[in-house]
Amino acid sequence: MIPLIWTILFLHIAIFLVNTIGATTIDNLLWTLYLKLPTSLYQTAQEQRKLKREVVQLKRDMNNTSSQDEFAKWAKLRRRHDKAMSDYEALNKELSSQKSSFDWFIKTARWLSTTGLKIFIQFRYSKTPVFRLPGGWFPYYVEWVLSFPRAPHGSVSVQVWNSVCATAVTVIAEIITGAVLQVRGRAQAIPATAKKAQ
Repeated sequence: MIPLIWTILFLHIAIFLVNTIGATTIDNLLWTLYLKLPTSLYQTAQEQRKLKREVVQLKRDMNNTSSQDEFAKWAKLRRRHDKAMSDYEALNKELSSQKSSFDWFIKTARWLSTTGLKIFIQFRYSKTPVFRLPGGWFPYYVEWVLSFPRAPHGSVSVQVWNSVCATAVTVIAEIITGAVLQVRGRAQAIPATAKKAQ
């Protein structure tokens, strides 16, 4: 059952990373990457960026042109601006619709591959021992708790192993975060100490 041990551990690492980084951040990053793929949506996104630059430039030109002194030029700029703006809004609406469909797909895939998989494993392997305990090392009641609720006596159940992995990942992440912050603090303190010495 070695694969089950590692599957559950890596599953909890993935869940921790999603919770730490944030689902919205991951969704936005995946959307940006998806827009860079050579699809029809890539062309739409390129056209939208081009129109956005054009709208901004035309607005700037309109503001620099007097509507009273150079009315013909200003009116021409205004018509071009309005057309570019309507085209931009149409493309923006199309991209927003595509993004909401993409977000729904990503959220579903993320749930199925993390929480859904965790629930499936808990039900599918509820009677399967993740690993066996050495005989006679633990008292009866400890073995009973570790095999709770349905794993064979003298083994560790999937539910208990899930709890252990979730706790271990959280604790190790806190230790690593604390160590990184301490190293950063020392690195920042060394230049400050050198400045005071001068």
